[in-house]
Amino acid sequence: MKELLQFLVSNLVEDKEAVAIKETEKDDNNVDVLISVAEEDIGRVIGRQGKIINAIRTLAKAIGIKQGKKYSVEILNGETKTRQSD
Repeated sequence: MKELLQFLVSNLVEDKEAVAIKETEKDDNNVDVLISVAEEDIGRVIGRQGKIINAIRTLAKAIGIKQGKKYSVEILNGETKTRQSD
């Protein structure tokens, strides 16, 4: 999952080197995925009305179903955490 998200997000942003993906397993079935990008690229990852980040979350959900896991995708910018409702 991490490699796929790295590929997707890197192709969306201008500052590719600022992209960082961190996976944290909460338990056997739940995984938190934190995406960190440069401040000026947050809008590119979120998209208009959250369409891009929601598409990324939908893709993560589909992959999670196949793997038997539940992925929670969040966008981080320093100390700021952005979460759009699903």
